[in-house]
Amino acid sequence: MEDLVHYALLAGMSLAAILNPVAAVPTFLAMTPRNTALERLRMAKRACATAAGVLTAFALLGQSIFKVFGITLPSFQIAGGLVLLLISLDSLRAKRSPVQETPEETDEGTAKEDVSITPLAVPMLSGPGAITTVIMLDTKAEGLLGHAVLFLMILAVCALAYLVFRVAVTGARRINATAMNITTRIMGLLLAATGIEFILGALRAVGALRG
Repeated sequence: MEDLVHYALLAGMSLAAILNPVAAVPTFLAMTPRNTALERLRMAKRACATAAGVLTAFALLGQSIFKVFGITLPSFQIAGGLVLLLISLDSLRAKRSPVQETPEETDEGTAKEDVSITPLAVPMLSGPGAITTVIMLDTKAEGLLGHAVLFLMILAVCALAYLVFRVAVTGARRINATAMNITTRIMGLLLAATGIEFILGALRAVGALRG
C-alpha cells in the first residue's frame, strides 16, 4: 500500500508539473480575445477531455510502441528525462517551453474560432513532454491497481486543469501575475527532479544489466 501511495504521488505531481495549466492560461486567454466566457469554458472543457483521452491512449499503448520500434526502456527513460529537463529550464524562468507549443502554433490558434483541440489540447496540454511522462509512468506501474491509479491521476490532473481555466475565465482580472510565475517556477523544479529521477533510474537499470 505504501508503494502504491508513493506511486500515486509521483504520478500526480509529475503530470501536474508537465501539464502546468497555470502557465498555459495567458496563452489561452490571448488566443480567445473575441470569445465569450461561455465559449471559453466550452473550449477549455473539450480541451481537457481531449488531453485526458490522448494521455490515456499513450499510457495504454506506450510499451507496445517500444516493441514496434525496438526501443529499450532505459533509452526511452533517458530521452524522456532530457525532454523534461528542457521544459523545466523554461519553467524555472516562468516561460512556456517551445517543446510544449511554438509561437507559430499560438499564432495559428489566435486565428481560429475554436482552439480546444489544437493547439490547446494538443500540444499545449498533451504534448511531447506529457506523452513521454505518461509512458514512463506506465512502465513504473505495478499490476492492474497501479495502472488504475495512473489513469485516475490522468483524469484528476485534467480535471484540475479545467478548474484552473475556469477560474481564469471567470476571474481573469483577479489573476496575479507574480503568483502565476511562482507556481510555474515551482512546477519547473518538480519537473526537473522528475526528469533526473527518470535518468537515474535508467542508469541504475543499465548498471544492473551489465553487472
